[in-house]
Amino acid sequence: MPQRRILYAIKLSLGMEDTGSKNLSPFSALSTTLAATLGTGNIIGVSTAVALGGPGAVFWCWITGILGMATAYSECYLSVLFRTRQKDGTYVGGPMYVLQNGLHNKSLGAFYALCTVFAAFGTGCTTQANSAAQAAEASFHLSPHFVGILLSIVTGVVILGGVKAIGNICERIVPAIGFVYLFGCFLLLGLYHRQLPGACLWILKDAFSLSSIAGGFVGSTLQLSLRYGIARGLFTNEAGIGTSAIAAAASGTDDPRHQAYVSMTAVFWDTVVMCLITGLVIVSNILYDPASIQGIPETGLTAAAFAHLPYIGDAFLTISLIAFAVTTLIGWSYFGEKATEYLVGSKGIPYYKLFYILMIYFGAIIPMNLVWECTDLINGLMAVPNILALCFLRRHIKA
Repeated sequence: MPQRRILYAIKLSLGMEDTGSKNLSPFSALSTTLAATLGTGNIIGVSTAVALGGPGAVFWCWITGILGMATAYSECYLSVLFRTRQKDGTYVGGPMYVLQNGLHNKSLGAFYALCTVFAAFGTGCTTQANSAAQAAEASFHLSPHFVGILLSIVTGVVILGGVKAIGNICERIVPAIGFVYLFGCFLLLGLYHRQLPGACLWILKDAFSLSSIAGGFVGSTLQLSLRYGIARGLFTNEAGIGTSAIAAAASGTDDPRHQAYVSMTAVFWDTVVMCLITGLVIVSNILYDPASIQGIPETGLTAAAFAHLPYIGDAFLTISLIAFAVTTLIGWSYFGEKATEYLVGSKGIPYYKLFYILMIYFGAIIPMNLVWECTDLINGLMAVPNILALCFLRRHIKA
């Protein structure tokens, strides 16, 4: 139960500084992980979880984060333990190297790396660009073509600078974006302070309801609450998929336990804190203004809540979503880059980066239904070899 030491892990993450090496500092590795995970899952994912699974889905999403912290600790520990040191002194690792060096199965490692490349173009690239483009078009009437080009330029400038540039950018902007978004959520919770106790009771009661007690848009059963709460929780924190371990392995620390604790806090901030606060805002708003959710899509519950922020509500949420999308584009570009390097060597990295930048533009302008379905399938395929490695190599993990 490494979760018991979350306060120690947070203190550790804030106290480990950059040593000046070519590798990432532990905090930069954490920020890169958060860059890839914070985003549409926290804003849109929680909205769809409540819409399809009822308020009880917030509870199960939160439980998924609590349990996922141990999963993240384990996969990051193994990735640091079985990583490879390159000729220039930098470390590379992740589930593909755990499968190769730990389980001695290079084929499974190659399979995982291939899935990671496809996921980078799906989860990390096209879906994020599309979400940002749709939000910008709805709020500011900007053309998806313009947004796609702008995102491609901004992301391209960062990822062409290499791993240190990615880490430095993420270290500076990810915490700031997260705190600004949470500040907006706390303003809303202050507005909904009378509804907040009722929202908490509704979430707990609905989480264990055997039959629909609300009906309609937010009706749910235990089965639906479990299904959508767990699914959206795993989508946002990616615990079990193994991608956070790729960033953890690039850390310059020599102690697998230290980096595992630091990386574990990503799940804490992403799901235990951010998703819970977003869920409380959504459910409190349903009690505060039931009419605000009538006739809106499943993804619109968060927007309906933020519309109550005077003057800036819609723009605030849209800017937050776009900022999170940019950081996710940057974080996932690194995951795909390391997977490409594993498959074809460093010679394939320039071609990967070029294609990734182009796909940001196309992601902003193409219909996304098929991409989302393929992304879910790829995430499931990535989880299988990663979880097998966790099971078979569990004796190596020490807290």
